[in-house]
Amino acid sequence: MVDIGQPAPDFTLQASNNQTISLRDLRGKNVVLYFYPKDMTPGCTTESCDFRDFHPEFGKLDTIVLGISPDDVKSHDKFAAKYELPFPLLADTDHRVAEEYGVWVQKKMYGKEYMGIERSTFLIDKEGKIAKIWHKVKVSGHVQEVLQAVKEIGQ
Repeated sequence: MVDIGQPAPDFTLQASNNQTISLRDLRGKNVVLYFYPKDMTPGCTTESCDFRDFHPEFGKLDTIVLGISPDDVKSHDKFAAKYELPFPLLADTDHRVAEEYGVWVQKKMYGKEYMGIERSTFLIDKEGKIAKIWHKVKVSGHVQEVLQAVKEIGQ
């Protein structure tokens, strides 16, 4: 589990658009790392499209947006193309990164228990430290809240 003020756990993952992303290569920029359960599902689509719609604002604040889920790159490519997502989607197929960030958790639906992603967002500052964490994210209004937090750390 990571906490505010700690260095963000580094990772290197395959991403949509035939990219490989390493967190350490993004030092000097703010990074919004949002974990979501699954491509093409209603809540995840809404959240991703909200980040898409506010992407220019994040760019003006020297901030990179990265989405991450257990889906594979092929799924991410379809999802990104269908919804014109302008930022990379990272494939954490073995959920190693989700575990490091403490968002691979036991969930329950219709009486069945299973392991999955807890919708969460991490704001990582230009020095690579965790500046803010949102767990159990409710999608409505979330991206605006993240954008406000980016503005606050930039002041």
